[in-house]
Amino acid sequence: MRTSAAGNKPAPASSAGGFTLLELLVVVALIAIVMAGVSLTLRDSADSALERDANRLAALLETARAQARASGLPVVWRSTGTGFAFEGLPPPGLPNNWLNTTTQVTSRQAVVLGPEPLIPPQSIALTPIHPPARTLWVVTDGLHPFQVQNTPNAP
Repeated sequence: MRTSAAGNKPAPASSAGGFTLLELLVVVALIAIVMAGVSLTLRDSADSALERDANRLAALLETARAQARASGLPVVWRSTGTGFAFEGLPPPGLPNNWLNTTTQVTSRQAVVLGPEPLIPPQSIALTPIHPPARTLWVVTDGLHPFQVQNTPNAP
């Protein structure tokens, strides 16, 4: 025997199970937003890798410059085949490799860092191995810190 208690009635025959068009559009939009965020997060282009290496090199050069001034001994930065080297620093020294294996130095000149507070204007050109080649310059005018820019001229 059937009772008329609330929730005990069967669903009307016209109500079919499924999703409305609006619900489907909302779900598709949310998936698109999440996928866009994931693709932007995972993207690591050669330009961003080159910028990261250039900023790191500028920081390492300033660190070596400060250590040269503190110790009173000159520190020389040189490019090597697979990275770079800081000569004149006590062990353990500073890192000597690029974060990205495609980063290279276009000129092989040495950079002398200290011990004097003023050094000659210096510039180091960094490019990726694979084209299209964008060049970033790590430069100083001798007085100001090293910085990354798109031109070889000191600021």
